[in-house]
Amino acid sequence: MMQDKAIACWEANADTWTRHIRAGFDVHRDYLNVPAFMAMLPPVEGLRGIDVGCGEGSMTRLLAQRGALMHAIDLSPKFLGHAREAERSQSLGISYVLADAIRLPFLDCAFDFAVGFMSLMNMPDQRSAFAEMQRVLRPGGFVQFAILHPCFVPPHRQVLYAPDGTIRALEIGGYFEVIDGRVDRWWFAALPPDERERVAPFQVPCFHRTLSTWLNLVSEVGLTVERLGEPCADKATAEAIPHLAQTRIAPLFLHVRARKPV
Repeated sequence: MMQDKAIACWEANADTWTRHIRAGFDVHRDYLNVPAFMAMLPPVEGLRGIDVGCGEGSMTRLLAQRGALMHAIDLSPKFLGHAREAERSQSLGISYVLADAIRLPFLDCAFDFAVGFMSLMNMPDQRSAFAEMQRVLRPGGFVQFAILHPCFVPPHRQVLYAPDGTIRALEIGGYFEVIDGRVDRWWFAALPPDERERVAPFQVPCFHRTLSTWLNLVSEVGLTVERLGEPCADKATAEAIPHLAQTRIAPLFLHVRARKPV
């Protein structure tokens, strides 16, 4: 039932989410999360990759533009429709497949690398997803994923402001709670007020786990963590895009790269 609920939420989000992403309203993604993720990524030119939970395909396209031979999966037919439309408009050789991350329709050792960009924290069975990514990786291949930082984006989070309007601190709580399918409702921070009046907020299913749980899940399926990233906006970027100022207090995102032993 949790999986069905998650699929229903993402199907409802897909059209507006795609439009807003492509209009540049997700400034956290465009100006911090994606650049940091790509900077941490090893060279992928000529490698065969799988994007797990690809959504409308923006990360998949970036990887293909770096020369990777990309496959991508998602559970939302609407999101895949938008991804395939982009592929028809500008072919990058990407194959998009409707599939579940816990049952990847690919052979063992089929890929050189796998990515999960801001998708795994919205899946109810993360351990099975990691096990499947490990299975389809060749020996020596890597997984790199991005999630909301479990330490600083737990079930309760509030930004606290100083009297002059600058961000002073973050209030967080519920870190040790296991959240399985709570639906949060929000818009992208940079969405203009008039657009908020026209569209309903996104419904995003959340599956919160502690930092130790995430790292233990990775190691339990036979992957070895080799690099971590906690993106922080530089001072100039935070001044130019005030929505990113909070990332100078504590990170919003956690990046992890792990490798399958040879």
